[in-house]
Amino acid sequence: ALRLAGGRSRCEGRVELENQGMWGTVCDDGWDIPDGHVVCRQLRCGHAVRVHGNSHFGRGSGPILRDELGCAGNERHLWECPAAPEHDCSHKEDAGVVCSEHQEWRLSGGRDGCAGRLEVFFRGAWSTVCDSSWYGLESAVLCRSLGCGSPLRQLSYGHTLPGKMLYECGSLQPSLEFCHWTFNRSAPCHQSRAVGVVCNGTGS
Repeated sequence: ALRLAGGRSRCEGRVELENQGMWGTVCDDGWDIPDGHVVCRQLRCGHAVRVHGNSHFGRGSGPILRDELGCAGNERHLWECPAAPEHDCSHKEDAGVVCSEHQEWRLSGGRDGCAGRLEVFFRGAWSTVCDSSWYGLESAVLCRSLGCGSPLRQLSYGHTLPGKMLYECGSLQPSLEFCHWTFNRSAPCHQSRAVGVVCNGTGS
């Protein structure tokens, strides 16, 4: 089994492998984008947009299961890639990756990180969010997931970033990625405005 841990979504984090019921990590020696591509594709998270070493997502625990990985990038599973037979690493060298299907959110242009225009990082770029299906529930999911309390007000802006995301939440989810979403579909976003939110909390 394979997973990403310590990130902000299931498609970002420290690379962890399971071996005989115990989870372990991958050393960052030789860790590069082709290695990350294999991880992201295996997890159905698209492709790698960034790779990290030096325990960027925190130090793992358990055995270090791979070192000096040499993936070509087209392998179906990470354990198919050539690796060193033994490692000379510690957990301060744990490898991590950010995949293209990872989503993160920010409110920009407001007085702090809890107010402003909503922007989503997805597939390697920041995009705006359409207001076509954005209601109180979606605002509540966003404010809570950012640690910003609950929504006070909804704002509207123009779309000035390259992509457009649309969210529809059926219930109070832990974050917007668990809601139904579509990216760069022109029909549902036709004549939409970009969502802005003011939450009642304060952020950096």
